[in-house]
Amino acid sequence: MLRVKRALLSVSDKTGLVELARGLTDLGVEIVSTGGTSRALDRAGIRVTPVSEVTGFPEILDGRVKTLHPLVHGGILADRGRASHAAELADHGIAPIDLVVVNLYPFREAAASGAPSAEVVEMIDIGGPTLVRAAAKNHQSVLVVVDPEDYPQILAALDRSDGEVPEGLRRRLAAKAFRHTQSYDAAIASWLQASSTDGESRFPQHLLLDLERAFEPRYGENPHQPAAVYRTAGGEGLLGGFVQHQGKELSFNNLLDADAARRLAGSFEEPAVAIVKHGNPCGVGRGAELARAYERALACDPMSAFGSVVATNRPVDEALARAMASLFVEVVVAPGFAPDALAIHAKKKSLRLLECPLPAPGVLELRAIDGGFLGQQPDDEPDRLSEWTCVTRRAPSDDEERALTLAWTVVRAVRSNAIVIANAEQTVGIGAGQMSRVDSCRIAVDKAELELAGTAAASDAFFPFADGLETLAAAGVSAVVQPGGSKRDEEVIAAADAADVAMLFTGRRHFRH
Repeated sequence: MLRVKRALLSVSDKTGLVELARGLTDLGVEIVSTGGTSRALDRAGIRVTPVSEVTGFPEILDGRVKTLHPLVHGGILADRGRASHAAELADHGIAPIDLVVVNLYPFREAAASGAPSAEVVEMIDIGGPTLVRAAAKNHQSVLVVVDPEDYPQILAALDRSDGEVPEGLRRRLAAKAFRHTQSYDAAIASWLQASSTDGESRFPQHLLLDLERAFEPRYGENPHQPAAVYRTAGGEGLLGGFVQHQGKELSFNNLLDADAARRLAGSFEEPAVAIVKHGNPCGVGRGAELARAYERALACDPMSAFGSVVATNRPVDEALARAMASLFVEVVVAPGFAPDALAIHAKKKSLRLLECPLPAPGVLELRAIDGGFLGQQPDDEPDRLSEWTCVTRRAPSDDEERALTLAWTVVRAVRSNAIVIANAEQTVGIGAGQMSRVDSCRIAVDKAELELAGTAAASDAFFPFADGLETLAAAGVSAVVQPGGSKRDEEVIAAADAADVAMLFTGRRHFRH
C-alpha cells in the first residue's frame, strides 16, 4: 500500500484546509504548498515548504507558472514500483510527492458573474489541472484529493493504517479527480463556445453535458425501474434550485410534474395556479388572489386534481393554503411560502413543498433517443394577440380575446393532439394526447364541468377537417384560436362562419410530444 510522507497542497477553495494540514502534520507528513495556500497555512502557524524552495524558481507571470516544473511533476509521476524511476529521482535530486490536494480556480463563478473576458480567462487554471491529472494517472503511487468533503476520511484512513492508503480509496479518488477536471474543461469549452462570434449555428457542433447525480429516488416511472436524478454541474440546481420545506422524498414522477406545472404557472403575468397530473394540466386559473385562481383551476376537473402537483407564480399565502386543505396533493411548487401557509400545510406530513424561482427562458431542450439526443430551442417564446389574424366574418369580443389568450397559453403545455377550452379566467375542458384531433375536441367537451356557452378553444395545430371545429361549436364554443395552414382551411373557416364562431390564426404551432 501507498505510505504518505510528503504532500502538496494548492487549493482555491480553502474550506477545511487548516484542519487537513494540521492533521497531516500530526501524522508526520511534510507539506509543500503554493501562493495563497502557503500564506493561509503560515497564518495558522502550520509549517510548510514553499514550492519555490522545491523548484529553486519563483512564481512568475502573475502566478500563471508556479508548479509546472520537473522537480514537482517528477515527484508526482514517478512510478514507485519501477526501479528505473527511483534511480532517476535520485539522480536528479527529486523527492517523491505522495499526496496531492488541489482544487481549481473558480472559473464557473467568474464566467457567471458577467466579469470582463480578460478576468474570466485568468480563472482558467493550468497548473491545477496538470497536478490533478498527473496524480490521478499515477494513483498507484500517489493519492489525489480534489474535494474538501473528502478531507476527514483521508485523515481517518491515514491514521488507521499508519500513513498507508488502500488501493480502492486511491482508485475512487482518482476517478473523482478526472471527473473534476473533465467538468472544469467542459465549463471552459462551453464558455468559449458561447462567447464566440464566428457565425456558427445556434446549435454547437459538439455539445458537452456535465451532469452530477443529485439523488436516487425509490424508483423511476414504475416500481420495477431503478432511477437516478441528475443535475447540471455548476448550475442553479434542479427546478432553478429548490428548497424542500417538508414532505417525503421526491419521486421521479413528482419531478416531471413539478417541472411541467412550474413552467405553466410561470407563463402567466397575473396571479395564476396550474394543476398538473401525469404531465398534463387538468386545470388552470387566474385571478386577483391566488385562492381565487386555485378555485378556478380546481373547478375545471376536480376529480383529476386528486393526487396532483399544484404550482403557483406567486408565494403561497394563508388563504390559498386553507383553500387547498381539503384536496390530496402530492407537491406544491411556488416561489415562496408565507409562515402561516407553512403552518397549515405542515398538518399534511407527506405533502412536499418546493420553494423555487420562476423558470427562466431555456437555452436548449434535450430529449434522449436510442443512440443520441434530440435538441431544440424550448417552446417558451411569448405569443402576441396583436400578431394573430382574424379569418372569420366575426371578430372575437374582448372577453373572447381574453379567453383565447388563456387557452392558447395553456395548450402549449398539453400533450398533442391538444384542445383547451377556457373562459376568460380558467380552463373549462382539456383534451390531451389523442391521435385524432376531433377526439381531443370530444374529450375536452365531455370533460367540461363548467358552462360551455360563450367559451373559447385553442388547438395546438391546425384542424385537418371541419369536424373538430363543428364539435366545439355545437357544444357552445364561440371563439377559436389555431395556427392555420391546413389544405382545408377554407372549409374550416366556412364552418366557423356558419356557426358564428370567431376564429384567429396564429401562424405558430405548439406540438408537445
